[in-house]
Amino acid sequence: MTVRVAFGGRGNFIGAALGAIAALAAAPWWGGRDDLQLLSEIYAYVALASLWNLLAGFAGLVSVGQQAYVGLGAYSLFALAILFGVSPLWAIPLAGLIAAAVSIPVALLVFRLRGNYFAIGTWIVAEVFRLTASQVSTLGGGSGTSLPAAVVIAIAPTRQLRDFTMYWIALLLAVAVLALIVLLLRSRYGLALKAMRDAELAAACSGVDVYRAKFLVYVLTALATAMLGALIFLQKLRISPDAAFSVNDWTAFVIFITVIGGIGRVEGPIIGTLIFFALRQTLADLGTIYLMMLGLVAIVIMLAAPKGIWGMIVERFGWQLFPLERTVLSEEPQQR
Repeated sequence: MTVRVAFGGRGNFIGAALGAIAALAAAPWWGGRDDLQLLSEIYAYVALASLWNLLAGFAGLVSVGQQAYVGLGAYSLFALAILFGVSPLWAIPLAGLIAAAVSIPVALLVFRLRGNYFAIGTWIVAEVFRLTASQVSTLGGGSGTSLPAAVVIAIAPTRQLRDFTMYWIALLLAVAVLALIVLLLRSRYGLALKAMRDAELAAACSGVDVYRAKFLVYVLTALATAMLGALIFLQKLRISPDAAFSVNDWTAFVIFITVIGGIGRVEGPIIGTLIFFALRQTLADLGTIYLMMLGLVAIVIMLAAPKGIWGMIVERFGWQLFPLERTVLSEEPQQR
């Protein structure tokens, strides 16, 4: 008997996804400058939340210090561009590689901690990174610095073309992150991650190298998060330690997005990001009340839908944008 594993039907999903990507890629021709900036920010948060979801929702590593790699990627780009004359566009992948290298000793350190201590440990690491960045006088110290005009012009000769280039890179990174996560979760490695999340001891007894799997996920998310951080602050053209390593902007909001959308589901961060930006665009003028409203929304959703908005939709309608559920099929050998 032959045993095969199949995933849920994809239907017309691939065609619809390609159509949506093509429409978004054409945004410079149908949207204004403000629209491109807003969409770029949405893409960045979708990717950041998806990476945190991979880390916490699938690998069971609840980090509250991912702002460490956003800031590290941003500072790496500024250092490469200002101090070493590297093209800012080439500095984005290089910033990711630098963060991946730095994440290796960090992982060896924080993986000695468990549960809440791991979460606190990742936050402490991020604070160490922030304090270190504030001591780098060549990059402005605690007050930060801006990219020189020559570096900005190196991105593209005109402002419009720079906006278009930054937009397309943001879209490309978001699509690449989602595609990588889906492919990872549809592989045997993804099956190991889910087994670890549900029962780490049982997964280890079944032959899963738990430490190695978590280590690779941690390094992978550090690399991609740093690239996103580099792009975000390349668009801003200015950096400071408090902005680059902001726990509020790059971790608290990301956790909020993932939890309300549906942790442990690929679609969750996408739905959560759309809800977050809808609330932000509607309530941002209310000042501190805006943050209180976000907290209230999070509490209501967690009480009404503990698995998030998309988790509730899946339970009621069985919809899947990214089919990841495995079905075991068996084929009887033909009689001769």
